[in-house]
Amino acid sequence: MAKGSINVSVENIFPLIKKFLYSDHEIFLRELISNATDATLKLKHLTSIGESKVDYGEPKIEVKIDKEGKKLHIIDQGLGMTAEEVKKYINQVAFSGAEEFLNKYEDSAKDAGIIGHFGLGFYSAFMVADKVEIITKSHTDAPAAHWTCDGSPEFTLEEADKTERGTEIILHIAEGEEEFLEDGRIRELLTKYNKFMPIPIKFGTKEINDPDFTPKTTKDKDGKETTEPHKKITVDDIINNPNPAWTKQPADLEDQDYKNFYRELYPMQFEEPLFHIHLNVDYPFNLTGILYFPKMTNDLNIQKDKIQLYQNQVFVTDNVEGIVPEFLTMLRGVIDSPDIPLNVSRSYLQADGAVKKISSYITRKVADKLKSLFNSNREDFEKKWDDIKIVIEYGMLSEEKFFEKADAFALYPTVDGKYFTFEELTNAIKAKQTDKDDKMVILYASNKDEQHAYIQAAKDKDYEVLLLDSPIVSHLMQKLETTKENISFARVDADHIDNLIKKDDTTISKLSDDEKTKLDELLKEVVPSEKFMVQLEAMDSNASPFMITQPEFMRRMKEMQQTGGGMFGMGNMPEMYNLIVNTNHDLVNEILNTKTKKKQERLINQSLDLARLSQGLLKGEELTNFIKRSYEMIK
Repeated sequence: MAKGSINVSVENIFPLIKKFLYSDHEIFLRELISNATDATLKLKHLTSIGESKVDYGEPKIEVKIDKEGKKLHIIDQGLGMTAEEVKKYINQVAFSGAEEFLNKYEDSAKDAGIIGHFGLGFYSAFMVADKVEIITKSHTDAPAAHWTCDGSPEFTLEEADKTERGTEIILHIAEGEEEFLEDGRIRELLTKYNKFMPIPIKFGTKEINDPDFTPKTTKDKDGKETTEPHKKITVDDIINNPNPAWTKQPADLEDQDYKNFYRELYPMQFEEPLFHIHLNVDYPFNLTGILYFPKMTNDLNIQKDKIQLYQNQVFVTDNVEGIVPEFLTMLRGVIDSPDIPLNVSRSYLQADGAVKKISSYITRKVADKLKSLFNSNREDFEKKWDDIKIVIEYGMLSEEKFFEKADAFALYPTVDGKYFTFEELTNAIKAKQTDKDDKMVILYASNKDEQHAYIQAAKDKDYEVLLLDSPIVSHLMQKLETTKENISFARVDADHIDNLIKKDDTTISKLSDDEKTKLDELLKEVVPSEKFMVQLEAMDSNASPFMITQPEFMRRMKEMQQTGGGMFGMGNMPEMYNLIVNTNHDLVNEILNTKTKKKQERLINQSLDLARLSQGLLKGEELTNFIKRSYEMIK
């Protein structure tokens, strides 16, 4: 038996490991399973190139709990180590065996899937164990070795009687860490971090129906049928899927395979994804993965952090900001790349050139897929538009290259259920919706019911009205106005229709200047000035007598500030509206010529309430009182 001290540059590295190496103790299991997988994949590679003469077979990794002995075992059937290799790889803490292996077999090992870059991974075991044993037998003829360390720099190394190749790590679980002796806790960690590891992981056994057994059905004398119970067999409980969908070629997968994998990733998600994007690139970096577009809601925050990041099938994090463009963090799925730089804990992503290239690639790939879906089945794309528009609009705002590509598939729906691309929209409205200053005015509504009267006024002039109702659409309109030439957006209730799209011809007022002055004074006595700015306009006599509008600029700035942006202070400004009074309407003439003040005030208030009702501003008690008054008048 040999004794020695671990080659470390500080008096005792183990307290430092426990305190600083990992923020979460549970990571130890991921690291040890990763090492076991690493050793197994190395053996597979060496047997494939003839450097190892053993039979690779169908190896698996086993995790066992010895609750009574307070021990946790991780057993692999991989490469194993000689006593000399144990001294080299285990006792020299910061030396990574995987790194040396890759250097030696650089050309042939590129596709071997070697995980380990992290020499300290093994020592994470001491975060939960006060003693660790390694019993290992090399794939060569060398005798087995048994290494023991109690968390101090001293270790023992002796020969062992293990005959099967591979390595067994035995963790003597420390006081206070007993949760890692519970079946449920270990299963939870294996599912979280190792669900898609490339080597099968056994955790106990389970009973299943014997696939080779066919139950017999017999009849008694009364003709009643009885089927014998299904025969059960005990099999290894393999908790992972070593060949997840993203590791396969798109040509080898059907649409149902992608849906099944989505269920595997999100077993509690009951809605089907809208569509998927398979990522597969090997130059200038390695990246595989599958992204899914789920049905979106307007609450952007609850959509985030659903994409899982893996490194060679080892789960790293579900916080993928910096790798996935911000606007795509609302998607779901998996990204796997060995080229994403991580620190020793594998949980902090470093922003470097490789990551930026990956982010740009994902943006381009998503844009290309959206364009392809739009071109191949526009009708289906239009049906899904409401569920995906928030992602596309967010991307157009945040990623310039995506904005440029989005012209090919971003849609602008109308209140009548038609869908235009931007080019189609401008071609459709150019002739009728260009004002006297040669600016094209794009009309839109945010609520078909509340803005019905305004929409109808626009449609009466044969104008198209878009339905734009996402929470960030104000920002998008601002960007389009500054990017596209000679266009402006105007919500249909921002002014009366003739003011929204001003033509050369102007309507002449039926009222004289004196009558207009008298009407203005009368209105300002009755209409609350803290809420409404009175504006007299000569419109068609069949247009509404009273119309409430909210100036486009003010309202849009308020909306933008509520979702981040806009002009500072606008979000806190009180709601102000314009009250547009049609001087050519018969009702306005009646108000002006009514003899009694009381009747004038009643007509003004009734007209104001109707205008507020059409704008959706009459709510609660005010709405109840209005209905009561209207009912009494009808009686």
